[in-house]
Parts: sequence; structure tokens; C-alpha cells
Amino acid sequence: MALTISKKAELVKPSSTLAITAKAAALRAEGKDIVGFGAGEPDFDTPDHIKEAAIKAIKEGFTKYTPASGIVPLKEAISKKFKELNHVEYAKDQIVISNGAKHSLTNIFTAIINEGDEVVIPAPYWLSYPEIVSLAGGIPVFVPTTMEENFKLTPEKLEKAITGKTKALILNSPSNPTGMIYSREELKAIAEIVVAKDIYVVADEIYEYLIYGEEEHVSIASLNEEIYKRTITCNGISKTYAMTGWRIGYTGSSREIAKLMGSIQSHQTSNPNSIAQMAALEAIGGSQETIEEMKKEFAARRDFIYERVCKMPYIKILRPQGAFYTFIDVSDVFAKKHKGEQIGSTDQMANILLEEYGVIVVPCEDFGFSDHIRLSYAISMSQIQKGMERIEAFIHSLV
Repeated sequence: MALTISKKAELVKPSSTLAITAKAAALRAEGKDIVGFGAGEPDFDTPDHIKEAAIKAIKEGFTKYTPASGIVPLKEAISKKFKELNHVEYAKDQIVISNGAKHSLTNIFTAIINEGDEVVIPAPYWLSYPEIVSLAGGIPVFVPTTMEENFKLTPEKLEKAITGKTKALILNSPSNPTGMIYSREELKAIAEIVVAKDIYVVADEIYEYLIYGEEEHVSIASLNEEIYKRTITCNGISKTYAMTGWRIGYTGSSREIAKLMGSIQSHQTSNPNSIAQMAALEAIGGSQETIEEMKKEFAARRDFIYERVCKMPYIKILRPQGAFYTFIDVSDVFAKKHKGEQIGSTDQMANILLEEYGVIVVPCEDFGFSDHIRLSYAISMSQIQKGMERIEAFIHSLV
């Protein structure tokens, strides 16, 4: 019998955003002047009081195994945060702490999916959603949205997408890659369908603090008891506290699902990093002053990119409401030519921008929209200014 490998694993596509980030780092290491709009992490440093909590944990010997689903003080801090910020009651035995929000999502779908179950994913979507669902044995069902809909799922489209095999809906607000936020009324309409069809909603709220202007973040689980019972809320510390490398995520769910996820995690990874858990405890329970400083800077960067793009021909943009991404329609660029060569695709556009202009953008085919690119504003204003000048020069070179 010949040796074989997993067919399921063979179908997994590597993360294009991580590949782009690695490419930018390699080019900079070669001494090239590269502006990278690919970053999915804040360019700010982890606040000092959080780092000091980690150092204290090391010095005090907090370096051993912890309970597989996380330490009690951190669960209590998360429970308090859920109650005060999200207006959702999750007791500590309903909370599972994991090795990052991506790991939390993996736990969720491993716990709820049986082979062949369908998961509704509004497009555009974060590129890891379909891969995580597929690895758990599920079938991603994509529901395209439009710019006219502010790239948000409508109740009508959701109802049409649900079948007898549907197990869950993924709802990401604020959204990566669009930066759009679901209003309370929009969530109520979606919740009615979720309850009526008796499916789960997986609420990815990782960017909940990064909201600009008058918009508010609403947790769908807070709307009523029936949607609460069907919601699994996923979050983490990476974006809010500039702690991407610390790898701490968490979920709030029913006790039944939390117990399942804790058991799964106990066999797959055991506990999250003990030191990072103590840092997370300080992040969630300590001073929140740095969040406002970060939000103010992100808002200024967002406004700068938005205003520059609005003045450029051939490309279109919506003003992001949250997160730190802009989602740009470049479909009118495809018919244009650069140095006699037709652009034709976002990949070709991205290659020209990188090779000739020293700018890295993220083509969004893996996000479900092959005619869009994503620009992150989680880079310094000086880099943004330089990058936008280069993109503008590219746009004006087209004929």
C-alpha cells in the first residue's frame, strides 16, 4: 500500500496575508525601500504595564502548566468585561481561553461541526474562515454582498442561504477586510432568522474596540435570550492591546460547548501560555488608556487614506467604520495598461506595485472578492503617506 497524505490538508491554501508580510520583511532585509500595506497587526508596541505583568510572572515562577482552558482570574476578568462592555453574561465556566482567536475559531468549529455541515460565510470574509471550517469537516457557503449594501449580509440573503444542512453563520463586526459595522437594527433582523432557523451564530468581535466616529459595537448575543443561547462569541487581545505575538484568544458560549472546547483543547494544545495569560489579565483588567491613543491615530490614518483614494481615478472605496483596513474596488483598473501591458487582475496589479513602486497591497481573491485590494493602516503615517504617493503615481501612469 502506497503512503498517502491527508486529502483535506492538501486542499488548505496557505495564508496569503502572512505570505505577503513575510515577503515584505525579506525585501526590507535586502535593503529595499518597501511600504507594506499588508499588516494585520497594530504597529504599536505592547503597553509597558502589560509587559511588566509578564516579567513579574516569569520572576515569580508562573511558568508551569495551567488548567487547559485557562486560569480562573483571567476567566473572571473576561466575564466582567463581557458584562460591562458587551452586556452579555458569561460565567467563568462558559469561557475558554486559547492560543489566539484563530485557535478559538478552530475550537468552535471542531466542537459544533459534523462532516458535511454547512456554514454561511458572508463575502468578503477573512480568508481563514473557510479553511478553518473545511478542516473541521464543514462546507463553507459563501454569500456575496455588495458595496451598495455596505458589504453587509442582508436578512433576505441569509434566509435564502440557509438549508437543512446549515449549522452556523459567521458574523464579523467590525469586519476584516471592509471595516464595516453591523448596527443594532441589522443585528436584530439577522438574529430573528438565526433563531427561527435554529442555527448557531459565531460572532467574531476581535476588532470591537477599534471603532471610529459615532458608531457603536453591539454584541449580537446581548439582544435577547434566544439569540444568546445560539451565539458563540469569539475574541482576543491581539488587536486591542497590540499583542499579536502573545497568542491569547477566548470564547463565550453555552456551558455545553465550552466544556467540549475545553476537552478538545486539552488534547490538542493543553493550556495557553501561562505567562501570556498573566499579561492578558493585566491587559483586560488594567488601564485602558492606550486604546484611546491607538484609536485616535488609527482614525487619522483611515481619514488620510480614504481622502487620497477618493481623489484617484479608476478606484472606489467606502469609508471604514472600524478595524484598520480599507477595502478598495480596483475593477476599473483591469482594462487599463501599464507600460503597454494590460493589468487584467489584482495579482498583476499587486506585482507591478511591488516590483516597480515598492508597495505591498493585499489582493482579495482569497477574501472572496477578486476585484478588490485591502490596504491596512496599521503602519505609520509617514509610511502611509509615502505608500499613497506611490499608488497614486501608479494609477496616473495607466492608459
